[in-house]
Order: sequence, then structure tokens, then C-alpha cells
Amino acid sequence: AVVSTQSTGVWGLIQDRLNLRTTQQLRVLFANLSTQHFQTGADDLEGANPEWQRLGTKVIQLGYMPTAQRYLQQGCYPTQRGEVWLTALGLDQQPYQYFNQLKSSVFKYELLVDRLFLQDVKLTAGNHEAYFVFEDLLIQILLCFSRDTQVLSHFVHTTASPPNAYTRNATGEELGWFCKAGDLDQTAVYPPNGIIPFHGFSMYLAPLCFIWSDPVVLYNVFRCLYTRFFFRLHALSSHPQGILSLCLQFESLLQTHQPQLFYHLREMGSHPLKHAFNWIMHAFAGYLETSQLLLLWDRIIGYNTLEILPVLAVAIFAFRRNNLLEVSSPSEAEAVLHDINSLKVIPLLQYCLYARILHPVS
Repeated sequence: AVVSTQSTGVWGLIQDRLNLRTTQQLRVLFANLSTQHFQTGADDLEGANPEWQRLGTKVIQLGYMPTAQRYLQQGCYPTQRGEVWLTALGLDQQPYQYFNQLKSSVFKYELLVDRLFLQDVKLTAGNHEAYFVFEDLLIQILLCFSRDTQVLSHFVHTTASPPNAYTRNATGEELGWFCKAGDLDQTAVYPPNGIIPFHGFSMYLAPLCFIWSDPVVLYNVFRCLYTRFFFRLHALSSHPQGILSLCLQFESLLQTHQPQLFYHLREMGSHPLKHAFNWIMHAFAGYLETSQLLLLWDRIIGYNTLEILPVLAVAIFAFRRNNLLEVSSPSEAEAVLHDINSLKVIPLLQYCLYARILHPVS
């Protein structure tokens, strides 16, 4: 049966009635994550698996999207990740000419959101020990992204609408990329891609710099991931992969299978979702060590869903259950959950889905 928010939403912050997957449905969805299958990031801690690498080579040579997605459900190695991801995302051709047009518009026009992107990079990726070396590349990609009108296509799949600007006293020649010549006193989408960046936005891009150095390929993959997955993490909707559903899935799983822990944190004034929300909203970018994050994103692309994010969040709470039950203040709970950089993602997911922690506590 589908999880009922009427019975599991009593303690939660989110009270909306949305269709959620049960534990058994999650196990079926992520069946290839079970311990019966080889997993990169879990079964290769002592060294790479030559057979899995050879299979990865065959997947790359075949160039078939469903096969690449199925392969990513069990992860892939860093040396093959770039080519496997391109196949799984269907990005066979790279838009070099279009990217050059975007770069030209960056030099030709300055946007107000340029400063927001610059500030975000400097405050987040620029201060991150793993990503600061990519600061210039991140800025280049994000400024081009802000001018890409093709990104507007994702608004078809969300209830959100792109922001508009009033083009009074502006000619088409001056605002050439979003209004026609001769148009005066008209409204137009601004910024051109319809996205106003928020704090941490650049962290969706930063991990990808470890896979590709070519800015065109990097841009193409980032745009694809954003318009396919990440935009749902900051848009309100009832979609199963929307931020509301993912947060409600987290609350439902945690309070159903770890009621003592959930109740303890709630009564202490440290609601679990307040800790897990940023993890989910940023797809754990900036919170997990990069190699572990990319193993997680392997599965997001492989299963073509973000529903693995709340499962991992529940796994982290369950893993640190004993420490959390001993805390007596929100600040102590924050300290326990602050650093998750050293955690191993795949063993945690397997433990969450197939071990004892997703069984009711007696």
C-alpha cells in the first residue's frame, strides 16, 4: 500500500497529502542496489574490479542509452564515468557553436544576475577545499548558463514561471537576446534562462569539474542535469521528484521506521527535516566527499530519479542514531550531523534499504 500521510505526517513539518512509495516499493525501485549485486563504492574498497571495468568499456562502445543507465545503477569507475554519463544522458553531440554564441553574449551584455553568480561561486565553491581550483571555470559556465534561453524549456514541467522584466526605453538592439528589434515597453523573461541563482547553486556544477575539463562538454552535461533533475529541488510541485515529495518521503520513512529518534529530535526543538533539507535540496553537493557524491549521482542518472536522496538522508540519521538520542539541545544535534564528509554512500544506502533500520522499532 502507498504510505499514508494521514498516519505518518502527524509529527512532520509537511502536512500535504502526496503519493509516496512504501519501503517495499523503494526496494523494488532500487533493486539493483541490493547486496546481491556488485556495487562500485562498496564491493571494490580493496581495489577495482577488472570485470566491471571491461563491462564498462563494452557499454561505452555500444553507445546505447538504456544500457548505460542500467550500468550506472551499480556505479562506474572515474576513468569511465565521463563517457558513460554522456551515453546515459543522450549527449552524443556537443554544441560548440552554440556555446561560443553564449560566450559572445557574456562579453557583449552584462546582467544583474552575473553578480549573484559571482558571489555564489566565491562564497561556496571558491571556499571549498576541493572546488576552489575550478573557480574561473565555474564562473565561465554559469555566466553562459544565465544567457541560455533553451533552459526555459524546463518550465513546462513545473508550476513555476520565469521572472519577467519591463523593457521600457530599451530597443531590441540593446536587449537583443530576449526581445525583437523595435519592441518598446514590453515584458520579457529576465534573466534570459529564467533562473535567479540562490546560495549554493554553483555546487550543482562544481563536482562535474572532476570529470570534464572541456567547458563545452561540462556545460552541456550541467544543463542537462539541471533541466532533467536539479530544477525540481527548488520548485514547489506535487511531482514525485519535487522537493515537497522528497521531504515528505524523508519524514515518512524516518518517523515510521525510527519513531523514537524522530520524536526525540522533534520534542527537543530540532526537527529532522531542518537538518536534512539542505542535503536534499543540494543533492548532497558540498556535503559529501566528491568521489562519494559522484557515486550517488551515478545512481540518480542510472535510476532516472531523485528519490534516492531522502533514502540516503534517512540512512545518515539511522547511522548516527545512538549519538542523536544522547543529545539534549538543537546545537548538539547540529554538531552530530554537521560533518558527513567521511561517510560511504553505497554501504549506507544498502544498509538502509535491506538491513534492519527500515523495520519498525519495537
